[in-house]
Amino acid sequence: MTETHHLADEAETLAFGQVLAGRLEQGGVVYLSGDLGAGKTTLVRGILRAFGFTGRVKSPSYGLIESYELDGLTVHHLDLYRLGHGEEIEYLGLEDLFHGPTLLLIEWPEKGQGYLPAATTVIHLADRVDGGRVLSLAKPGGERREDGKGKREKGKSL
Repeated sequence: MTETHHLADEAETLAFGQVLAGRLEQGGVVYLSGDLGAGKTTLVRGILRAFGFTGRVKSPSYGLIESYELDGLTVHHLDLYRLGHGEEIEYLGLEDLFHGPTLLLIEWPEKGQGYLPAATTVIHLADRVDGGRVLSLAKPGGERREDGKGKREKGKSL
């Protein structure tokens, strides 16, 4: 099932991220796709604010991963935009990121296709002609084990 939400501006994108956080309290793997400037990092900022993070939230474009230890949940925000090939994900050690309840928020997941854990939630953001955004959210039913690890795409296991 796919949900569609119309977000008028940055404030509504932040607010939707805060609502979405309630669905992600147990962790998971969230794919975030959309053009540059579509609001992916803004949505992540809203999610992190809902979990109580008050610091600066930046896109991890250069460092690839920003990690946040929050009350009872570890959040890893990945931005794969600068990845040259999905194989480079092997060097990130994603399997080492799962310790207890973990949430992976992955921008530009298409850059890591075949090397990422399966998504539990897929979000696509697109600009609207009127200046707002359209957010599409789907739950593909990605497998998630008790240790927080998911089955990778194309049958590669973590």
